[in-house]
Amino acid sequence: MIITNLSGDVLLLSHSYGPDVWSLPGGGVDAGEDPEHAARREVYEELGLKLGAVENLGSREELVSGSPLTVYLFASMTDARPVPDGREVLEARFFPSHSLPEPLGRITRERIEVWRRRGL
Repeated sequence: MIITNLSGDVLLLSHSYGPDVWSLPGGGVDAGEDPEHAARREVYEELGLKLGAVENLGSREELVSGSPLTVYLFASMTDARPVPDGREVLEARFFPSHSLPEPLGRITRERIEVWRRRGL
């Protein structure tokens, strides 16, 4: 999920697990769950954000930790401040889209590029 604030800054997270890189909010889709519902649920559980309108950016096949995975990309905007759950998400900050922090995960970089190219 690519979440921006009213200034167009991109929300990135530092997780308590996995590689020590900045990444996007996300999570798993439960059996029978609609992917948009799953994205909203994960964002609420991990960041306390209730999202309004969500843009569907489509799906793509990715290798995540060496395993093939169908990923559903969504974008949304918020004027609320994220509150990390402290369990999975340790830090959540907005960054200008033209000046993203390093290290930025490869998958995160690719997903942001899909978001940037939308509508072209």
